[in-house]
Amino acid sequence: MTPTIRFATADDAPLIHRFIVDLATYERERDAVQVTVDTLRTQLASDKPPFECLIAHAGDEPVGFALFFTSYSTWRGRPGLYLEDLFVPESRRGRGFGLALLRRLAAIAVDRGYARMEWAVLDWNKPSIDFYDALDAQPLNEWIVYRLTNEPLERVAAADEAA
Repeated sequence: MTPTIRFATADDAPLIHRFIVDLATYERERDAVQVTVDTLRTQLASDKPPFECLIAHAGDEPVGFALFFTSYSTWRGRPGLYLEDLFVPESRRGRGFGLALLRRLAAIAVDRGYARMEWAVLDWNKPSIDFYDALDAQPLNEWIVYRLTNEPLERVAAADEAA
């Protein structure tokens, strides 16, 4: 079945939250989810939402989501699309829903004149890696992703204020 894919609205906040929790559970990080339904609703209803989201449906049933935002390539001088999360529940995998979401994202990137589409995948997630490899997506093995959060982020920010 070919899914219908639409942009999420603020009314989809509970569904998006459920998909986020299900994804975090799959990625063995359920306790890391801090976002709330109210936060998602408020952000999606804002004049400048920090993200966009696609929802895939098979009939009336939601079967996946893709949450993304705009990045920027300084070398290319153009925006890009960063895919933060793509998720299809395990019971719905293997039916083309993830591929349909990725195709729609690629079409959005092309239509908007973006230079690229990027995302990250956990190194143990072999099914997803195989899926991305089959699309001819290129892993950026020479890059190491760094992240500052929580206390280290605050400490680095405070060091700037003290300077």
